[in-house]
Amino acid sequence: MEQVDCVVIGAGVVGLAVARALALQGREVIVLEAENAFGTITSARNSEVIHAGIYYPAGSLKAELCVRGKAMLYDFCESHHVEHRRCGKLIVATSAAQVATLEGIRAKAAANGVHDLQLLSRDEARALEPQLECEAALLSPSTGIIDSHGLMTALLGDAEGAGAMLAVQSPVLSGAVTAEGIRLEVGGEGTTTLLARTVINSAGLTAPDLARRIAGVPREHVPPQFYAKGCYFTLAGRAPFSRLIYPVPEAAGLGVHLTLDLGGQARFGPNVRWIDEIEYSVPPHDADGFYAEVRRYWPGLADGALQPGYAGIRPKISGPTEVAADFRIDGPAVHGVPGLVNLFGIESPGLTSSLAIAERVAGLV
Repeated sequence: MEQVDCVVIGAGVVGLAVARALALQGREVIVLEAENAFGTITSARNSEVIHAGIYYPAGSLKAELCVRGKAMLYDFCESHHVEHRRCGKLIVATSAAQVATLEGIRAKAAANGVHDLQLLSRDEARALEPQLECEAALLSPSTGIIDSHGLMTALLGDAEGAGAMLAVQSPVLSGAVTAEGIRLEVGGEGTTTLLARTVINSAGLTAPDLARRIAGVPREHVPPQFYAKGCYFTLAGRAPFSRLIYPVPEAAGLGVHLTLDLGGQARFGPNVRWIDEIEYSVPPHDADGFYAEVRRYWPGLADGALQPGYAGIRPKISGPTEVAADFRIDGPAVHGVPGLVNLFGIESPGLTSSLAIAERVAGLV
């Protein structure tokens, strides 16, 4: 049995940010990733948006860590030459009844420390984006887009430069809390046993399941896991907008919005479909529901212009009829296991918050 200082389970953007933070503190860090490369699951299947911190309840971890993480992320991108663009976003009211909702969003953003939102009239919004149709809009100038793979490459580079090691195709099969530390059984070509002083469970979609497979972790502190799948469709042809376009939010997500990649390609999504098993198919007929949604703010969308893109899954810890759960960063003070931090429900804005989450985790251990 090999003794190690820190094990980070999961090499998505959050796991890599945590590994970097711990390695820069001088800790010995091993990152265990079940897949054959880093960042191939949730971190590779999102909108690649740097969120401003607008929608989340005041005082929540999502609000706090998104706002702090956004500032940290823009600084990191500048210092590490990660491609990004502060393109801005318009949140649009497509009916008179939704205009009051925009005011509520602006008030919620201000409570979170986001004070740069600008309420625009229909004419002002159309002056920025001539193909947009709306009654009014909120402009969020600090929203941006990022190369998520470039970000993860830079995070891993810093971590490895400080001595961390990434082990791919190394799934954690089981574990146990012992008096000497946390014992992990790691699969791969052969089974390896590690005894770790500190373990960070950053397994994303399967983080609750992993916590339940570690004997000695109190089950009452492990939430259920739910999967909310979202499909994206890409636009054939030139993007009609230079900013991101979002409708007012809906229950499980932020509606069928238009985002851009750094090459200028437009994509629409995600929709929301609750599923029982992890799968990433994009049914072409899902586009049927997109056209009506998108045409509320872009009437010029042509029939047949949407092509199947990709799907992602939100790692939910609250179900479809429940209020959306906050991030959970559960350290020993919560569950009583020395050296263990469980990261549960790290959905959007997890990418934006990644450096701030890592800062918080590093402070706990």
